Amino acid sequence: MNKTVNINLAGIFFHIDEDAYLKLQRYLEAIKRSFTDSQGRSEIIADIEARIAELFNERVQNDKQVIRIKEVDEVITIMGQPEDYLVDDEIFEDEPQQTYRPKTTTSKKLYRDTDNSYVGGVSSGLGHYFGVDAIWIRLAWVLLVAGAGTGILLYILLWILVPEAKTTAEKIMMTGEPVNISNIEKKIKDGFDTVTETVGDVAKNVSDSVSNAAKNVDVKKGANSIKSSSRSFFETLGDVIMFFFKIFAKFIGAILLFVGSVTVIALIVSLFTVGISDAVNIPGFDIVDAANAANTPIWLVSLLVLFAVGVPFFFLAYLGLKILVNNLKSIGYIAKFSLIGLWLIAIIGLIVMGVKHASEHAFDANIVQKEQINITAKDTVFVKMVGNDNYYRSKHGHLYRDAHGFRIVTDENDEKIIYSSDVRLIVRSTKDSLAALSIEKRAEGSSYTIAKKRAEAINYSYALNNNELLLDAFLITDFENKFRDQEVELILYLPEGATLYADDNTYSFHRNSPYYNDILDNGQEEHYLKILHDDTKCLDCNEDEAFEVNVDTEGIKINEDGIEIGDGNDNVKINKEGIKVESDDVKVNIDRSGIDIKSDN
Repeated sequence: MNKTVNINLAGIFFHIDEDAYLKLQRYLEAIKRSFTDSQGRSEIIADIEARIAELFNERVQNDKQVIRIKEVDEVITIMGQPEDYLVDDEIFEDEPQQTYRPKTTTSKKLYRDTDNSYVGGVSSGLGHYFGVDAIWIRLAWVLLVAGAGTGILLYILLWILVPEAKTTAEKIMMTGEPVNISNIEKKIKDGFDTVTETVGDVAKNVSDSVSNAAKNVDVKKGANSIKSSSRSFFETLGDVIMFFFKIFAKFIGAILLFVGSVTVIALIVSLFTVGISDAVNIPGFDIVDAANAANTPIWLVSLLVLFAVGVPFFFLAYLGLKILVNNLKSIGYIAKFSLIGLWLIAIIGLIVMGVKHASEHAFDANIVQKEQINITAKDTVFVKMVGNDNYYRSKHGHLYRDAHGFRIVTDENDEKIIYSSDVRLIVRSTKDSLAALSIEKRAEGSSYTIAKKRAEAINYSYALNNNELLLDAFLITDFENKFRDQEVELILYLPEGATLYADDNTYSFHRNSPYYNDILDNGQEEHYLKILHDDTKCLDCNEDEAFEVNVDTEGIKINEDGIEIGDGNDNVKINKEGIKVESDDVKVNIDRSGIDIKSDN
């Protein structure tokens, strides 16, 4: 059992182990001895203690935690040993003093530098952070204020949000240097040297001034000065280019971070929502289950898609974060290789599922049923498509063919069934005395046998009432058969000499095409058509009917005589005789005789 001691270090209260306290006490005493005759000794000691308190505070998780020797050793390692900075003046009397600095790495922190400020120290602080002269930051503010006017608001926000570098440790961290004993001493002594610098150079005698002036006009030194100025100019230009390059890199990093993070979050929310909804059987996901050819659990597909797409975007966001944050800690090789492994597993899993899904559509089969219907060459047959409101109510009462869609509905027994409107109608002529209707049912599967069974499971019906042929505009099949591109093709064979009257709602179901050899052309609906050999003749169409257009508005007149455009002074007439253009100065006449142009000038 170890005894604990309560200490007050730089105004912060700590619980510390007795052994750790003794070691810390010896360490602080050694520091004080090393700065016995140093200028600004009290300020140096106070800043060192404040820095040590800050490091302790970073390692304390709660107020009751006790600081042990381990934490003291870590702080001493960061701050450095006092003897590392001691210099024996008697031994090294004739040699320049050298200061040993332990190798430590740190990252810059953004603070406002009020010691070198004009307003709030924002520009100087940004200059330290990006490693450029503050003058270029101030110039950027001027351009922002003069250009978009947003510079003032941005400056005020940074002034409010960015803290001021008050302590010596914060001023050192602002420049990116390690906060240890050596740098704290150097920072404080530099301040004292600035305040107490001598003015002896100001009181130089006239002879020295003349001598210096003579030296200043030395040709060789002048040439070196020009070279130095040129070098300074190009270095400044390089700093400007590097500054804008860093700004551009930060902008790219922000975009990568935003895109990657938003994508990963959206994937987690959407895909896990889909997977969980399927797992708990939320209504509406039956249609996904019916189209799931590979019969793979939706939650598993969602998880694989999350890793397959999310992992690359996670690394994209991580790359953007590394661009934005200097010295960002790596996530570690274990995490990287684990994510890459999950990504590979997800890609392989999705490929396997894709192959299995494709295999479910590898074979197709069809079942044909041909039945004679009591329609002769002397009859008129009325053809109409009919729906079923119990299964599906069409929008605005219109029926239409959907070649690739399907719906999950319930029958009269509240059983789930698959409903599809993929029904095609083809009309052809025949020399037989009676009409016939061929019903061809098609479906797909992983084998021909399975596809044939699915085709046989399709339910389709029609009815003939007093020469009115009512064709179902839909097909249905049990939900357990799943959706495998089930479709029905109807071929209506009508005897030559019979008359056909197709309802307007058959238009989207037959859609005449030469490939199907359909004699019912588009636009022939709602007309009586006499069936000929591979053709039809419209019995109620007026072939001599002309298409008339009459327009009479201000400046434009269109009728059977032609087109007239004009406002009284300038006129254009176009008719079967030719083109006439009349204006105040020019008249143009274009007809069979040629072009005639007359001008008053």
